[in-house]
Amino acid sequence: MTSSTASAAGEYLSFTLGDEHYGVDILKVQEIRGYDAVTRLPDAPEYIKGVINLRGTIVPVIDLRLKLRLAEARYDSFTVMIVLNVENRVVGIVVDSVSDVVPLADEQVRATPEFGAAVDTRFIAGIGTLDEKMLILLDIETLLDSADLVDAPLLEVAA
Repeated sequence: MTSSTASAAGEYLSFTLGDEHYGVDILKVQEIRGYDAVTRLPDAPEYIKGVINLRGTIVPVIDLRLKLRLAEARYDSFTVMIVLNVENRVVGIVVDSVSDVVPLADEQVRATPEFGAAVDTRFIAGIGTLDEKMLILLDIETLLDSADLVDAPLLEVAA
């Protein structure tokens, strides 16, 4: 069963990247922290900001805005790091701000539209509708398992 056919109902931590609202399964969230300085790794892709030491665990930090090829990331007092536990790996994602936890029922989740080869939608589990707002629901496992992250040497440290 692929993520697009799986039930996407549940609770999501909503956050923003630019003007768009995204959601990640609340069960994957370990903690939410303010954005701290990270230790940059040489020769890492631009979206891998580096690593942090989180209570003895070395955690890779990914700027989600850069990973998803959105506008240039800005860091301010609202910038937040969401620490996720995905497939027994701990990883931090940097987002513009965190909103709240949003419960979504089956009827509030729509399938990801098909755009053909022009748009890569592998990382999108669906579109949540909440009043007038749309929430892009990320398939965080697929996003973090994409070949460029699996091959990144720093993820071996965190495993």
